[in-house]
Amino acid sequence: MDGNGRWAKKRGLPRTAGHAAGAEAFRRIANYCRTLGVEYLTVYAFSTENWKRSADEVAGIMKLLRRYLEEALRDMEKNRVRFCFFGDLSRLSPELQALCDRAARQSEDYDVQVNFCLNYGGRDEIVQAARRFAQDVQAGVHKPEELSEELLSTYLYSAEVPDPELIIRPSGEMRISNFLLWQSAYSEYVFMNVLWPDFSPSDLDQAIEEYHRRNRRFGGV
Repeated sequence: MDGNGRWAKKRGLPRTAGHAAGAEAFRRIANYCRTLGVEYLTVYAFSTENWKRSADEVAGIMKLLRRYLEEALRDMEKNRVRFCFFGDLSRLSPELQALCDRAARQSEDYDVQVNFCLNYGGRDEIVQAARRFAQDVQAGVHKPEELSEELLSTYLYSAEVPDPELIIRPSGEMRISNFLLWQSAYSEYVFMNVLWPDFSPSDLDQAIEEYHRRNRRFGGV
């Protein structure tokens, strides 16, 4: 979800207004994904680097997250979406941590899954996975020589989630910004010039059409 701040600046609005518009865009796209039969949707909601932003902007983002989760909990039986969270949630407020925990626990039996990357960084995820594996080696659970790609993957936040087939980055930026570095080894990227608050179902259709035109070789020929 990229381009919220630029969207607001173009309209002479505070950056928090851009994030609010971005939250509405997420609701719109998440609902549309359900009609398309998308089983897994992962959204980069807040990165480990986003703490560098102003305190007011960070507080505004956290307020939007809290409001979204409160609404999701109220509508859980109607929407039947499973919530998962990737990232180090310990830096979030206790209230927000509790909401994340409730959303995850109360939705664990639903099939359609939305993964929120909160206080997430791809490099940090790999470091934390390596640390947890090292702890298990010390505890006698594994031997160092047992480490493989498959085993290390079980220590990632996304251990129970398939690797993404398609990653869409809006806003015209053409970089991956520390997002799902391990999982995206063979993902298809589509970069789009539209700012996230303006991202529409037709933009998603366009990205999916581009994905289907590609020949995924996974390193082969």
